[in-house]
Amino acid sequence: MVYLFFATGTEELEALGTADIIRRAGIDLQIVSVTGERTVTGAHGIRVATDALIEEVDFFEADMLVLPGGMPGASNFAAHSDLCERIRDHAYLGRPLAAICAAPLVLGRLGLLEGKRATCYPGFEAELSGATCTGALVEVDGQYITGKGPAAVFEFGYAIVELLKDKTTAYALRAGMLWSEVR
Repeated sequence: MVYLFFATGTEELEALGTADIIRRAGIDLQIVSVTGERTVTGAHGIRVATDALIEEVDFFEADMLVLPGGMPGASNFAAHSDLCERIRDHAYLGRPLAAICAAPLVLGRLGLLEGKRATCYPGFEAELSGATCTGALVEVDGQYITGKGPAAVFEFGYAIVELLKDKTTAYALRAGMLWSEVR
């Protein structure tokens, strides 16, 4: 099970685009609200109906935790002590974590990117404590996947699929979604 978190001010494209790609790969995914409400308003005023509240999630079932970016969504994730504790536990168990745009700041503030290659939205590099910020569209370093911003959502989603499934599945998704025609 993949848990993709949604806070007030989350970047809708990054959240829903990533969720779409993961679900197309046949991977179970739930969009999880950290607000206490099932319907959450994103960074651009789009209201998203989530699948669960964070209080309802069984983190032992989590294969991966995903943090979309957006502001103030990423800051809201970083301020959510229960979510941060769960992220820390997940990392300690060696399980994969993914964050895009401003959201890698959460991993950075928790010290999880120390010595890792990472990317983020320009201007947030200082928040990635101890990381080597590459500026790449997507970085995969061990259990961590980071993405640069909204334009990275496809490659970010495909990287998640490749990590959780395999390259063949990710390639088939790229072809089926006509991504090769764009690139």
